[in-house]
Amino acid sequence: MQKTTYIYFIGGNNALIWGLTGRQRLERTIRQLSHVTLVEKVDNVPVNAPLLILNTHYLFDNRVLKALIALKDPAVLYSHDNQLTAVRTFGGQAPHLLSVLTKPRSQRPEHILSGLPRLTLNDLPIDFQQNLKKKDPPYILPITEDNRKLLEKELFSGSYKGVTDLVTKWLWPVPAFWCTHLCVRKGWKPNHVTVLSAIFALLAGIAFWYGFFAIGLIMGWLMTFLDTVDGKLARVTLTSSKLGDVLDHGLDIIHPPLWYLAWGIGLASTLTPIDNLDLLIWLMFFGYIGGRLCEGAFQLWFAPFDMFIWRKIDSFNRLITARRNPNLILLTYGWATGQPDLGLILVVAWHLLSTAILMGRLIAGWRIWRQQGALRSWLQDIDPVRDRKIFAVKIFTHTPIDPKRLQSVSS
Repeated sequence: MQKTTYIYFIGGNNALIWGLTGRQRLERTIRQLSHVTLVEKVDNVPVNAPLLILNTHYLFDNRVLKALIALKDPAVLYSHDNQLTAVRTFGGQAPHLLSVLTKPRSQRPEHILSGLPRLTLNDLPIDFQQNLKKKDPPYILPITEDNRKLLEKELFSGSYKGVTDLVTKWLWPVPAFWCTHLCVRKGWKPNHVTVLSAIFALLAGIAFWYGFFAIGLIMGWLMTFLDTVDGKLARVTLTSSKLGDVLDHGLDIIHPPLWYLAWGIGLASTLTPIDNLDLLIWLMFFGYIGGRLCEGAFQLWFAPFDMFIWRKIDSFNRLITARRNPNLILLTYGWATGQPDLGLILVVAWHLLSTAILMGRLIAGWRIWRQQGALRSWLQDIDPVRDRKIFAVKIFTHTPIDPKRLQSVSS
């Protein structure tokens, strides 16, 4: 049974990063973790219980916190500029250590800490991020008012999935950054944005149903944009919730095929009705459900990660595979050229082709799994900094912030 790790904060300032101080960010992050307890006084920590002392002058990667909590032995973690950021110890040693840590650095008796193993980020076992389909270097960054803009950009970039569709990856980031800032200033929550996104999804479907394709496309693109914003807002403000996650992912799964169905029905009221609509709709559902089943089967049977981060070719395929945004491009093309019927035909054809490709990748995964056992993601074998010259690394990982550009915390 895993022991409870107690968390105690030292330091801090009032610089706000996405509306939160360093202490507030850590508090929200810690509350999302299991087997941890925040304490205001170290006297409340049992003598032999693990204690993690965190310097709230610093912005901690969530993966770093998990790695520190998982440590078994005492240690001191230092930043790139040789500043103390965290201490892993036991409750019985806490009062003595705090009497040292709370002093200015020039007055600290360094021999007190010299007996503890000295760690840097490179010493922590941190793997790729399966939930965001990416691998970015972990970070501990100093929080100052001068660093605020750089840190906000870094956190926003870090909130993006590395492997996603081409619209989300290259069109939405800049407007989503400013929209997320607006939400923070106005105090809007991710669930507010998700609900608005759902309303636009419904309005788009209704417009498609009645043949108002231009209005429907506007509503549809607004929905996809807000679908990007709500996730980024949740991650940068650490306000994710189970309800929001269910609403967001449930909406993403349910609405796309209903849009295409509504588009087909809407064609009947236009000058370009489509023949064999029933067959096209069945083929579309077959392609849509078949693709989702291929992805699920891959992760259920062969690997603990998403199919689209298995090999580099799979990540490039995710840019254009038959998901909502690439299909919206096809529908928009059909409307813009005065051929909304062609738009639907292209969507159906793209679903079938994409599902055939995914089926082929599923079979390839099965063959390698039978021969070699568990599969590995290509992200597990690269370093985002060292391998920057590799084209796939440039596309699917972002360049981490250079700590030398940041003003250090004085202590």
